[in-house]
Amino acid sequence: MFGLYITHPQVKIDPDVPVPKWGLSDLGAARAREAAERAWARQLRRIISSDETKAIETARMLASAPGIAVEITAGMHENDRSATGFLPPPEFEKAADWFFANPENSFRGWERAGAAQRRIVSAVESVLAGHDASQPIAFIGHGGVGTLLKCHLEGRPIGRDRDQPAGGGNLYCFSLADRRLSCEWTAIEAWQGWM
Repeated sequence: MFGLYITHPQVKIDPDVPVPKWGLSDLGAARAREAAERAWARQLRRIISSDETKAIETARMLASAPGIAVEITAGMHENDRSATGFLPPPEFEKAADWFFANPENSFRGWERAGAAQRRIVSAVESVLAGHDASQPIAFIGHGGVGTLLKCHLEGRPIGRDRDQPAGGGNLYCFSLADRRLSCEWTAIEAWQGWM
């Protein structure tokens, strides 16, 4: 059986609101609802979410399909960027490039990529240690740490070349038996399910 790592789709950007409290935009919510209508969403038996608002909103929409509860798990949040606060998109993209290129160093006080990778891997493995591997599970989170987890699953060095397509709302799947990736980043509303 497979697990999914799903990133929240587009958010309402508000420089006056802490980033972890941002919710989904109208477009992001529409995409999450569309994904919840797919057959694969109805097959999920567990949904584990980051504690950030945008991830919880995505998780709740997906959980409505199979009628299951969302489980909030510590350690699945996005890399901590609170040291700089909001950065306009062009500045953020430069900072993100630096973050991935320098995994054991901090960008102006950000959590280091290496530390964030160890945290997300630990959070996912902790959940999977007690999970029935015959049941489909989805982890709902964020692009940065999702990419760091993906690099780990692939046995590759941290690199932004493994990052999701712009806009968020993407997923990849992996085997629960051996943690091998079985699909690349795919838009949540476009994925056809397990093959």
